[in-house]
Amino acid sequence: MTHRDSPPKRRRYASLLGTAAALVLLSGCGKQAQEAEAARPVIALPVPAADGTPTLRFPGEVHARYEMPLSFRVPGQLLSRNARLGDTVKRGQVLARLDGADADKNEASARAALEAAAHRLSFATQQRDRDEAQARANLISQLQLEQTRDAYAAALAARDQARQQLDLAQNQRRYTALVADRDGAITREQAEVGQVLAAGQAVFGFAWSGERDVFVDVPEDRLADLAVGQPASVSLLAVPGRRFAARVREIAPAADPQARTYRVKLGLDDPGPPVRLGMTAEVALSGPAVAGKAVRLPATALFHQGERPAVWVVRQPESTLELRPVSVLRYGERDVLVGGGLAAGERVVMQGVHAVTAGEKVAPMAPPHPEDAPL
Repeated sequence: MTHRDSPPKRRRYASLLGTAAALVLLSGCGKQAQEAEAARPVIALPVPAADGTPTLRFPGEVHARYEMPLSFRVPGQLLSRNARLGDTVKRGQVLARLDGADADKNEASARAALEAAAHRLSFATQQRDRDEAQARANLISQLQLEQTRDAYAAALAARDQARQQLDLAQNQRRYTALVADRDGAITREQAEVGQVLAAGQAVFGFAWSGERDVFVDVPEDRLADLAVGQPASVSLLAVPGRRFAARVREIAPAADPQARTYRVKLGLDDPGPPVRLGMTAEVALSGPAVAGKAVRLPATALFHQGERPAVWVVRQPESTLELRPVSVLRYGERDVLVGGGLAAGERVVMQGVHAVTAGEKVAPMAPPHPEDAPL
């Protein structure tokens, strides 16, 4: 016996089939819409023009050309301190004093010794004159005359020695005052009032006025790119919008034992009043010419293809990504120097290189903030 579906049941089947077909059509439209919206926004910028003389950049700090500790030449107790950290001082200004009681007594003792020696010399002179007169009259022997002359010579030497001792005692007395020998600024305080100091123990750090240097610490792999007399450009964080000309003045012959870097000193040609001690600086130097021209990219643009360095290049006009191998000439702290594999004007992904894939369609865009742009 054959059972036929009733009309209501057929209508329900037809309705279900229609709904399923509509869902299939909507699903296809959704996939087409997703494919149309698949372009991933990426931060990509054109490759700068090739440059055979790359710029080397190092952080630095402003220092005085001449910096030294100030100390007393004699030991004693620090009685007063007339200068403070950051003070500007003039030549001849008294900066600190030691207790001079002992120095006063030494000077008085030396003065008394000089007076005694002068009296003995006066007596020896008179005796010599008398004996010489008697010797001419043959009243005394030649031996007695020689003894008198010897006593006179000894008295004269003793007087000269006492005079030198007095000069030394006066110098010691004068050294109880610490005096600035030129214009400058106090950069450190290293002793307190009441402290007993040894001769030569530092009391102040002192920086001369006038010439200014910028100190930078250069890693050993960049040392070959620098030479004494090499021109440089210095910018200061505290003086925006202005650059100062400088030249490499000195390169340390040995590395710092802790940091393993080499101290390089650059002399500023015309520092002027805005340049103050301790300011943070950025030094830019022209490196040596690189064979085959080179471009500088931020380190965030570098990816890898196997063991080789590579970058993501946006192919035009389809705006898809290509992983292209490049040759890196030099690795820096914030950038890399690429010697081949890129042409000027090609767009390279600068950030987010680990979040994209080859052949992916992208929408290149500039960094949202100017400070995020490559160096």
